[in-house]
Amino acid sequence: MSQVVDQIERAVDMTAGIVTGIAADQWDRPTPCSGWDVRTLLNHVVGGMRIFAAELDGTDPGADHEADWLGADPVGAYEKAAAADRAAWRRPDALEQTVHISLGALPGPLAAVVHLTEVLVHGTDLALATGQESLVDEGLCGDLLVTMRSMGIDAYRIPGVFDPETQTTEDAPPHRQLLAFLGRAV
Repeated sequence: MSQVVDQIERAVDMTAGIVTGIAADQWDRPTPCSGWDVRTLLNHVVGGMRIFAAELDGTDPGADHEADWLGADPVGAYEKAAAADRAAWRRPDALEQTVHISLGALPGPLAAVVHLTEVLVHGTDLALATGQESLVDEGLCGDLLVTMRSMGIDAYRIPGVFDPETQTTEDAPPHRQLLAFLGRAV
């Protein structure tokens, strides 16, 4: 299961590259997440990273998921959250813990897959919204798609989590196949 921690780090790094490439005039662009612009989506990602890190560290995150985690420095806020996230998932007992999030109490390995999904998929959403698709880690997206298909996520196909699968072509790149599987119109 330490492989999933490595995958989380790859997703965090991929998303960091995308976040640093967001231009000043792109923060209010729409994203593949209905009703969320780039800033709102990044705020959601940073909040999730902070909450997961706090859960793994046994500390209080200091705010709820949708609080303003970005402040005046969205890129700096992401960098700080990424550092805390990496350190928390590298704790020797990270995968042995029960993590409490809005989906409920999750065993460490499942929590890690949920977190990987959040960071990778929303990082990909940010890439699409800001014209940075070339920065998406196709191998990681393909691996996550295989994992998610094997898990059976139909119970989570509800608005706000995953919408019904949308159509894409068989030759679409892995990131677009993953987004379509999770209900994004791509």
